[in-house]
Amino acid sequence: MSTPLLAIIGGSGLYDLPGLTDTRWETVSTPWGAPSDQIFRGRLGQAELAFLPRHGRGHRIPPSEVNYRANIAALKQLGATDVLSLSAVGSLRADLPPGSFVVVDQFIDRTTQRAGSFFGTGLVAHVSLAHPVCPRLGSHVTAALQAQGVPHVRGGTYLAIEGPQFSTLAESQLYRSWNCSVIGMTNMPEARLAREAELCYASVGMVTDFDCWHPAHDAVTVDAVIQVLLGNAQTARTLVASLAETITQDASAAACPCRHALDHALITAPDARDPAMVQRLRGVAGRVLR
Repeated sequence: MSTPLLAIIGGSGLYDLPGLTDTRWETVSTPWGAPSDQIFRGRLGQAELAFLPRHGRGHRIPPSEVNYRANIAALKQLGATDVLSLSAVGSLRADLPPGSFVVVDQFIDRTTQRAGSFFGTGLVAHVSLAHPVCPRLGSHVTAALQAQGVPHVRGGTYLAIEGPQFSTLAESQLYRSWNCSVIGMTNMPEARLAREAELCYASVGMVTDFDCWHPAHDAVTVDAVIQVLLGNAQTARTLVASLAETITQDASAAACPCRHALDHALITAPDARDPAMVQRLRGVAGRVLR
């Protein structure tokens, strides 16, 4: 198995960790273009870390224009083995107030404008997404939040919308009727692509406010949301530090099924595969294209 490398996709300030050494920004190019930003590398104790600001430093890129394929491909090319996705979300449940963390285990994808697969004409693949996140990595995340005493729940459905506008009241009520837990704009197709790249992927929704279904939603102020964001960011940094140490010591990681998601996914016959497509895919699917 390759040396563990924990990649974190999230906000720009997550890499401000005490004790982080050997830090540098790295430029990575991919067959799908440039990722959202350079990737910040560093070491925390024995753990190697890579941080990718999903929207670019300064939050320059809207959700629908994030190059999700390039982001995941860049992390895979750097040798990432585990990906922690951290996202601000709205709550669709009364028992998930601002400041709560949700270790997501399911998604409903309502996005329509984003490229959702590395594969295509010339080389077709169908991966399983019945369980779209890594339960092993999710367990580590849950244990870390528990140890920190952070209000959290293990399991919940993330409703992904296109954005950049927030949902209407009717939509918000509809999503609640679907038993969704949180709503956001960024985790799809990110989770799909991580599975295709055979990366262990965990998603943590950090609740900043109630979505517009809540009777008190209109009373939420920008100042209040900012205070929650700042608190969530500090919790996220502590979570990353704890998780990094755990990943380096996880002897079960090599046998994780996520690392073999493509074993039975390629459907195009070898002699019918487009050589250019095969070459393009080597960075993310090289294990099964040898």
